Order: sequence, then structure tokens, then C-alpha cells
Amino acid sequence: MNADPLELQKFSDLAHRWWDPTSEFRPLHEINPLRLEWINARAPLAGKMVADIGCGGGILAESMAKKGAQVTGIDLSEKALKVADLHSLESGVQVRYEMISAEALAAREPGRYDVVTCMEMLEHVPDPAAVVQACATLVKPGGHVFFSTINRNPKAYLFAVIGAEYLLRMLPKGTHDYSKFITPAELAQFARSAGLCTDSLKGMTYNPLTKIYSLNQDTDVNYLVACSLPA
Repeated sequence: MNADPLELQKFSDLAHRWWDPTSEFRPLHEINPLRLEWINARAPLAGKMVADIGCGGGILAESMAKKGAQVTGIDLSEKALKVADLHSLESGVQVRYEMISAEALAAREPGRYDVVTCMEMLEHVPDPAAVVQACATLVKPGGHVFFSTINRNPKAYLFAVIGAEYLLRMLPKGTHDYSKFITPAELAQFARSAGLCTDSLKGMTYNPLTKIYSLNQDTDVNYLVACSLPA
């Protein structure tokens, strides 16, 4: 199983707070509109079959379903999926949730999805290349795969770990392990090895004064990658 039990436990312990926009998951709530529109602009979601890998409590999965997509959200945290299911019932937004690994879903449903998303997840698994390969297996020829993760350099350590976890306290201490951060070049190599083409690279930054996130060309810390599988 390509998962770290300590990572799973960490997010499971906080799962009941997933949909609280003032909780430890506040950053996810604040960046979700940005990443949703970025995805939808490149692969209009209405009517599409979408797999959200590492969906957690379902913030992105539900928002994509609201755009008209048929969404399957998978995760290995049972507690997070229970929260996602409950919120789906309360909101009336239908999402199919399942506790299964990306690799297992890819073996069962190869080439089924028009769009595959894997956001803020690669930096939490032992073998991110295997997840990228699973995403490539899941998507249809001509389909799109979207990733977001954290760069690995001194600035990323300062902002994503020291700043976010210790100074601004936007995230619980220990949320991120710097050694698991992934450079854009490494992620591009994972994508190439999986047969994906890298179409777009975008940075995401946070202004601590205005408390606003924005998409731009600064990929030093957080970044997003759009890929496609040749038809």
C-alpha cells in the first residue's frame, strides 16, 4: 500500500473539522475556487467523468460535481470519507466516494475517466511516481490530469513549513515533511515516465498581509501542473 500510516492518522484525527472554513483546513477552502476554475478552464467539467485522488473530506470533489461532473472521490482515510459522505448527503451534491488506493482503482478502472485530479496529495505518499502512473492509467486517451504539490527548496521550507505551520499557524505543526516535497522537474519526469504530456505549470502564492491566494508564475513554493494523455 502506497501510504504512510502516520500521514493517514494525522488527517483522520482532524477529519471532523474538514468542512469548517475556520479550522486547520481553512487554506483548502480558500484555494479551492482558484484550483477549481483553473481545472475547469482547461477541461470543462460539465458532463465529464472525474476521479479525485486523495479527496479527503470532499471539498474539491463536491465543487467539481456542482460544475456538472460525475465525480468519484477516493482516499485511504475512512474517517475523512465518512465526513465527505455525510456532507454530500447534507448538501445534496452527489459524489461517489470509495476507500481505495489510486493504484487499485487504476487496475480496476483503466481509461475510464475524462479528468483525473490529484491535489495536495503527492507530498504525503512514499512513492509519488506510482500515484502519477495510476492517474495516467485512469485517464482516457485525450483526457486531462491535474496535480498540485509543493516545491523542494529553501524558500518552500521557509514558507510552507516554518511560515505556514509555526509562524502564521495556518496549518497544524507536522503537516508537511520537507523531504517529501517534489520539484517541478521531478514531477515532470514522473509524468513523462507515465506517458503524460505536461501542458501547463502554474504557481500559487499567499499574501500574508491581504490573506489572499493567487495564481501566477511563481512556482517556488506551491504549484499546479496540467497534463494530458495523448489520444
